[in-house]
Amino acid sequence: MKQNPLSLEALAQVDAYWRASNYLSVGQIYLLDNPLLKEPLSIKHIKPRLLGHWGTTPGLNFIYTHMNRLINQYDLNMLFIAGPGHGGPSVVAQTYLEGVYSEVYPEISHDEEGLQKLFKQFSFPGGIPSHAAPQTPGSIHEGGELGYALSHAYGAVFDTKDLIACCVIGDGEAETGPLAAAWHSNKFLDPKRDGVVLPILHLNGYKIANPTILARISHEELEELFCGYGYEPYFVEGDEPELMHQRMAAVLDEMVQKIKTIWHNARTLDSHERPRWPMLILRTPKGWTGPKEVDGLKTEGHWRSHQVPLSSLESKPEHITILEKWLKSYKPEALFDEKGKLFAHIASLAPKGEKRMGANVYTNGGQLLKPLVLPDFTAYAVNVPAPTQSSAEATRILGYYLRDVMRENMQNFRVFGPDETASNRLSALFEVTNRVWMAEKNSFDEHLSSDGRVMEILSEHTCQGWLEGYLLTGRHGFFSCYEAFIHIVDSMFNQHAKWLKVTSREIPWRKPIAALNYLLTSHVWRQDHNGFSHQDPGFIDVVVNKKAHIINVYFPPDANTLLWVGDWCLKSRDCINVIVAGKQPEVQWLNMNDAIAHCEKGMGIWEWASDKDKPDVVMACCGDVPTLETLAAVSLLRVLVPSLKIWVVNVVDLMALQPKEEHPHGWTHEAYNALFPKDVPTIFAYHGYPWLIHRLAYKRAHHEHLHVRGYKEEGTTTTPFDMVVLNDTDRFHLVMDVMHRVPKMKPYQEEVCQKMSAKLAEHKAYIEEYGIDMPEILTWKWE
Repeated sequence: MKQNPLSLEALAQVDAYWRASNYLSVGQIYLLDNPLLKEPLSIKHIKPRLLGHWGTTPGLNFIYTHMNRLINQYDLNMLFIAGPGHGGPSVVAQTYLEGVYSEVYPEISHDEEGLQKLFKQFSFPGGIPSHAAPQTPGSIHEGGELGYALSHAYGAVFDTKDLIACCVIGDGEAETGPLAAAWHSNKFLDPKRDGVVLPILHLNGYKIANPTILARISHEELEELFCGYGYEPYFVEGDEPELMHQRMAAVLDEMVQKIKTIWHNARTLDSHERPRWPMLILRTPKGWTGPKEVDGLKTEGHWRSHQVPLSSLESKPEHITILEKWLKSYKPEALFDEKGKLFAHIASLAPKGEKRMGANVYTNGGQLLKPLVLPDFTAYAVNVPAPTQSSAEATRILGYYLRDVMRENMQNFRVFGPDETASNRLSALFEVTNRVWMAEKNSFDEHLSSDGRVMEILSEHTCQGWLEGYLLTGRHGFFSCYEAFIHIVDSMFNQHAKWLKVTSREIPWRKPIAALNYLLTSHVWRQDHNGFSHQDPGFIDVVVNKKAHIINVYFPPDANTLLWVGDWCLKSRDCINVIVAGKQPEVQWLNMNDAIAHCEKGMGIWEWASDKDKPDVVMACCGDVPTLETLAAVSLLRVLVPSLKIWVVNVVDLMALQPKEEHPHGWTHEAYNALFPKDVPTIFAYHGYPWLIHRLAYKRAHHEHLHVRGYKEEGTTTTPFDMVVLNDTDRFHLVMDVMHRVPKMKPYQEEVCQKMSAKLAEHKAYIEEYGIDMPEILTWKWE
């Protein structure tokens, strides 16, 4: 390793570029005007509300500046991920210096007026957020919530052979569970076909108000930790700029050579050994180059520099003096000309064209997105000669379809999940690919290989992060998970939905990306064997909080409807699709033609189960098990009260319940009222928590006649049918609901309800004696 790899000229250029980015970063936090300090700084030049975070920013600028040199020297294809949550001033400053920001936002020009606008807009009404937000060129990771930078970075480099993701992980972020699991992503990175992540753990010592753990353990323990993770850690530590520039350059040169050697061994020499990828531990003071003390209190190298080191400037004019001295310490007159443009000899450090990290095409993945080559989903149809005359495992049928999707798209499609691909009946995928695996293998292992395309790790966070990174860089994916445990990524889902909300409608230069598709199975009604801990359908309630044009929720009742939904979801863009479908053998309802017609509408009357005349009651259902129980209840009612007029309405697309003006898939009020006559009671059996249906339909005319049954947090280890009984969503309770809510049923109410109560008692006695459901439940068929 060279002691001083930078010439005096190169050292001066790197340091000047770094100072320029620091100056722009401080300016964004503080300045409203006077961007070149042509006048003595006064309160009128300073923002009335000081927002932003300085502490992590100089370290990010240091890294980004050195990556520019590296890209130029080695002709690298690199993107930048700022894990520290509030590193926005740095990434905005850097993309401005390299010219990308002004190309995207021409009004932010490279002159004094542009600088003033750049400074004013930051964390200002009508401006931009304080993070590396969607508005920031080159960003695929906002960082507002910590823990996901590394999994996003790895997701970005799968199947991108020459791409390097420079991923900066703050030492606060390093304390999160998702980040800790994501370090293991190196066991899934194939050097033959994938790019590489260059992780940089930035230890600046503090979080908001406390020291960070990794900054307070010994050098030896820190090194052992990352050796244990399977990396080769390099260290750069210090605070003296000239020495730090030389150390950083020397270490990065060594790390690039290490990466190139690994790639050569794998791609040319056909090495199958799992490499130890290099990673960097950079230790610098928090708030580096900022005020060392404020009001007699330590600031640089302390948590006090985390946000805004100087505040209350209106009441403390001495702070204005400190701020002016701080800004002038970067020597802006040596960085920018009289008009406010960076001097050419400094600006030349930035790479050119798409080599600039802010312009890397992978950071606007929609520009690279190619439609999937999709097989004809109707070719996988289950033969359904009549309702309930066939049985199938819906997700297994979908698995055959996904197998052939994978076969046709081996460069840009992956399936993700936490060790549940086979459990969720998608094992047909293993006919054409394997699980990717770079760790040790035994001779008796099955479906593990370095070139596999099924990504499984028992960390829902890591799966989600990989998938998001993969989608944001222009590819396609599918995530299957047990329904109860998808809650683990609630917050990650929230962040991705927020990203899509902004990019899909508010940032025209961001091109549409492939949808994030969830398949939730092993669901609440068939977790009877695992019990209460595995019974929770509430993820949907989280999902529907997001902007309507971003989310879609589907409850296909059988295999043929699931095929249509799966195909539609893989074609969709700039949205999040949630599919809830069971994996157990279930009766099938619709042939393929009927399934297509039904799914295209989103919901509709099943005429084969309904009367032609105006109904006395609408029996609605949404979800595979609620559909079964509804049809079973209808068949009982046909026998018990033949005069009763019934419509059966099945809902596949949950968002169809909302008015058209609320969701793109919503029905008009006129169409909705034709399906649910406003003066007719509706008994609605729903897969999840019942109040969600009320919430979606509360603007509908018939809402006061709507009665919803669903999961009400009653569960245990029991039989499948007893699960619906515990939650009053079984056929017998549904029949009793009709008796109580349809006025013309009053003469029949007492007799029918007694019969239903007797059946419930018989059911309870039977399962307690035999441990399985009654034969009439297990063998029920529609007649």
